[in-house]
Amino acid sequence: MKRLQRGFTLIELMIVVAIIGILAAVALPAYQDYTIRAKVSEIVLQASGFKTTIAEKSASDGTMASSGKGLTVTSGGRVSGGSVSDAGVIKVYGNSTSIGTNVTVSLTPSLGAGGRIAWQCSTDGASSQWKYVPAECRH
Repeated sequence: MKRLQRGFTLIELMIVVAIIGILAAVALPAYQDYTIRAKVSEIVLQASGFKTTIAEKSASDGTMASSGKGLTVTSGGRVSGGSVSDAGVIKVYGNSTSIGTNVTVSLTPSLGAGGRIAWQCSTDGASSQWKYVPAECRH
């Protein structure tokens, strides 16, 4: 009489476990980078709140010289600190407790033709932070 095979052999199960282990080893670090990137995006969004105030002040004065005067960045949420210079340069910091790594995001305004403000986002030259910041901040 013929006996029908039922279930999986031990080798087949071991192969499946090995494949799952390899996939987990590759996926977990990438997932951690994506979660940090999402938290850094929140920091950039919080810093963007100052853009309107700086734009209004520079539009009324016609210069960027005192557009950030009197603005302060308070720590809270994902932001662990920061500053706004008198010229309107916004710097916000995130640390390993708030987002998982130390990150500095700098938003620098420049006054163009017709009073239009162009914003440049950067990490102050720290290329090691590029994988955590949005694409427009990677310079």
